[in-house]
Amino acid sequence: MTAAELYTVATTRGAIIDLSARARWQLSGADRVRYLNGQVTRDVKKLAPGKLSQACVLDVKGRLCGDVWISAGADFLRLDAEGSLRDSLGLRLERYIIADDAVLEDVTESTRHLHLLAPASGDAMALLLETAQWLESYRFGIRGFDRFCTTSEAEAILSQLTPALPRLEAGGEVLESIRLERGLPRWEAELKPETLPAEAGLDATAIDFAKGCYLGQEIVSRIKSVGHVNRSLSGFISCDHEPLAPGESLFADANAERESATITSVGWSFALSRPIALGYLRRGTAGPLLHTRAPGQAAREVEIRPLPFVP
Repeated sequence: MTAAELYTVATTRGAIIDLSARARWQLSGADRVRYLNGQVTRDVKKLAPGKLSQACVLDVKGRLCGDVWISAGADFLRLDAEGSLRDSLGLRLERYIIADDAVLEDVTESTRHLHLLAPASGDAMALLLETAQWLESYRFGIRGFDRFCTTSEAEAILSQLTPALPRLEAGGEVLESIRLERGLPRWEAELKPETLPAEAGLDATAIDFAKGCYLGQEIVSRIKSVGHVNRSLSGFISCDHEPLAPGESLFADANAERESATITSVGWSFALSRPIALGYLRRGTAGPLLHTRAPGQAAREVEIRPLPFVP
């Protein structure tokens, strides 16, 4: 099956993804909800059973320590994040457990994490209904379901699902195309320790502005009251259909001294049949066209596109 065919099947019928390389923690204890509510941007008390919710973990300046997905069990809370955040985010969360009846356990090695893309009722949903303990999740911008389990359970599930549904590689070309088309920021690309959630659009997906205090809330609330940040995540497509490069700067014109945008991620859109890119656009940039200005190369026109590229 070609990558294009795999993309079509995944976005219409469904696919299975092994996300076990992500970091996972389990939080238990009588104070777990109160404690975590003071650490993340989502109101943990409102977590819906059977669903995952995205949240940000911030520092005192309102900048990202990481983005996490949270779900609630009968007597515990579960968090998962990018694998590269395992040490730093674990230490950040542990640091504020002081007099709380709360225990944070790293369960990355003892558990597995599977995700089932299920965009429509069909093969994916039929198989899903035969299997218990799946949690609804939109982590890839498409309706899907997560399952946290043991290694033996994961292997049994993969054996059951893969004959009917294709398996996508985490970080592979097809899944990256899906991420870029839906304008989803990723840690170490669009999301870094200096990033403010509103810059990456996480204020719309991972922040509850009605909840109580949490670390970094004052800055988040101040940005909301001001109504803007100095840069925002945007989509970009080169007018000559040639790919852009991560880290590439874009300018308003050939003589502009200050860059107007910086590219963070690039890839192929199977839906649009052309290269696309994500990057940060400086506030006040007029657009709709910007220009590359690489040394020794002719300038190219780049179109600013609203996100998502594909709904």
